[in-house]
Amino acid sequence: MIKIFNTADLDFAQKFQCLCDRGKLDITGVREKVQVLLDDVSSRGLEAVLEHIARFDGYNPLTFDDICISPNACQNAYENLPENIKSALHTAYERIYAFHAKQKPKTWLDFEENGTILGQKVSPVERAGLYIPGGKAVYPSSLLMNAIPAIVAGVREIVVCTPTPANKPSDILLATAHLCGIKEIYKVGGASAIGLMAYGIGNIGIDGKDGVKKVDVITGPGNIFVATAKKLVFGDVGIDMIAGPSEIGIIADENANPKYIAHDLLSQAEHDEMASAILLTPSPHIAEQTLVYLQEILSGLGRENIAKKSLMQRGAMIIAKDIEECIALSNALAFEHLEILVQNPFELLPKITHAGAIFLGENSPEPIGDYLAGPNHTLPTGGSARFFSPLGTEHFMKKSSIISFSKQAILELGNDCAHLAALEGLDAHQKAILARTKE
Repeated sequence: MIKIFNTADLDFAQKFQCLCDRGKLDITGVREKVQVLLDDVSSRGLEAVLEHIARFDGYNPLTFDDICISPNACQNAYENLPENIKSALHTAYERIYAFHAKQKPKTWLDFEENGTILGQKVSPVERAGLYIPGGKAVYPSSLLMNAIPAIVAGVREIVVCTPTPANKPSDILLATAHLCGIKEIYKVGGASAIGLMAYGIGNIGIDGKDGVKKVDVITGPGNIFVATAKKLVFGDVGIDMIAGPSEIGIIADENANPKYIAHDLLSQAEHDEMASAILLTPSPHIAEQTLVYLQEILSGLGRENIAKKSLMQRGAMIIAKDIEECIALSNALAFEHLEILVQNPFELLPKITHAGAIFLGENSPEPIGDYLAGPNHTLPTGGSARFFSPLGTEHFMKKSSIISFSKQAILELGNDCAHLAALEGLDAHQKAILARTKE
């Protein structure tokens, strides 16, 4: 059901490299198709979007109003929520908001004795586009995780695009949008939604009606078509990251609970057939017991077939010689989610250099991070945690440098600056400095 490797195997290096290469999305086959869709949206706007929805989502919108979801619909959905669901959403909102408020970057100034003032001004982008998946399942948690950092950052305009197969928006998603105060939602999915947000569509006019203004940044997860579209529009707009299928890595010692391990591996395997669930342990006994529990738990899952394919195609258990080797393998794989299920997990924390989110101890299962722990669940996948960070408030903000020289400062530093300009053969640069120092 799931592959079991041992680092002592002669062919382990080759097998392990396949796991490291899991993030190489095969976009060559879809790039051309996605580019055609993006170009179509860019050139024909609303007309193209309406045709794409009819082609991919199973209904036939005729006007701009047909793809809009009104704030009233969102409010009605929120008011009709069961109280326990409403309470859970509010708990998640408050915890996610509190966490992201702490990470918000600030404007700062530094004053030198000669009168120079240097600093950094931090400002929110004006308009953010959030892509929320909606094909195989409904993800109100993704809306919370993408909208709240933008709200904390101070973004004035937030637009959401989500696919609505058969023209049936999810009530829980609409209710979450109301909770987040989002007024602009469109029933558009896939590459077409990315094009809509990146280029804008329709006859916008002064009042903003009958069209969608382009955004400054696009965030949110999606399938390979969405990921490819985000990659292709980067430069026209900012993006958060190129996210692939979900994944989890677990480092477990002989004291770990194999039933917990099995549950947590399956919590990611049920997402997608392409999801990765990998256990790293020096204990063959833990691996064997985890396998028993995997088989036991699988049969009771609603998404059993998806989870089983994920484990067969992308899952693995690796028997290492010791915990230190587990850590080295984990850092090489750079997991999206990493659970550390050992006796003293905080002792390992300084040694973990590459991971999107780190869960310490047996009472910190990955799903608690998906919903309401507080940190963002939009995370780098496929090994990109080596250079990408989780989605955060800073993704919706930009920085401007501040430079103010006094008369004394330009006299003290101007000649050195003029020498450097001369070295590069830029006469106008040099003269702009000397015009001030010679005076």
